[in-house]
Amino acid sequence: MSKNNGKGGKGEFEFPQPAKKQTFSQMIYDPQDGTFFGRTGKSWSQLMLFYTIFYIVLAALFTICMQGLLSTVNDDEPKWKLHDSLIGTNPGLGFRPLSEQTERGSVISFDGKKDAESDYWIGLIDDFLREYNHTEGRQMQHCSFGQARNHSDVCVVNIDLFGSCSKANSYGYKTNQPCIFLKLNKIYGWEPQVYEEEQKGMPDDLKKVINETKKEERQQIWVSCNGHLGKDKEHFENIRYFPTQGFPSYYYPYQNQKGYLSPLVAVQFNSPPKGQMLDVECRAWAKNIHYSGSARDRMGSVTFQVIVD
Repeated sequence: MSKNNGKGGKGEFEFPQPAKKQTFSQMIYDPQDGTFFGRTGKSWSQLMLFYTIFYIVLAALFTICMQGLLSTVNDDEPKWKLHDSLIGTNPGLGFRPLSEQTERGSVISFDGKKDAESDYWIGLIDDFLREYNHTEGRQMQHCSFGQARNHSDVCVVNIDLFGSCSKANSYGYKTNQPCIFLKLNKIYGWEPQVYEEEQKGMPDDLKKVINETKKEERQQIWVSCNGHLGKDKEHFENIRYFPTQGFPSYYYPYQNQKGYLSPLVAVQFNSPPKGQMLDVECRAWAKNIHYSGSARDRMGSVTFQVIVD
């Protein structure tokens, strides 16, 4: 670019000069410019002051937001319950043992004569029942049907009533008579509306159990296990439920009671077919438990497979 001072002077051209090379020590401190790492002391002070104020304001805003959020949270109960919650009012049914190896899926496969195979499933059940075995220091009581109690009371889940599905009997895995433990997912404030009479669609064995149960003891969420999609029904004539074929209603509602444990039903398959997959569906029965056997949208039931070699 040319410069002309208006006096007819000779034009001059300026070219960009290459950057001055600096040594490593000059990068740290340049005595000529009085800079540390390319900035003067004043510049560094202004920069530090800016970021100090910026992070103080940011921390204050975060604290205000967290305090506002925590002020809406109750330590004892959720803000949104039952119909207003994402969980809803239809508890899911789960089972144990469930392998942590995802490739096994919901298949329980073993040979009782091979200690390594049976011990694997026994260990999983031991881990699951550990909390039920160690209840020292908890305020719990033995509940029964017709007994008056407060909703804050916690009822004992007595594992001594699991019969042959006990640890002493290796939960049946050493004798190829495996036990499966069923439980309902916890939903805060949910109370079961039980069936006190047999219903259309119930399996015959459950109808018989209901009719043979005393009226005051029919306050239960009944359970039944059968062949999934009508398969293998002939192999379900010799199964047993412990301690009863249902979850007693006195364990409900769940209200985040300290030490609360979900009730369990142990299901023992006494004569599963050898070397054949037994496809099982277990279902919970209550007026306010909706059932769907769809694989995509299963409700009120659970499926698993048992293979005894």
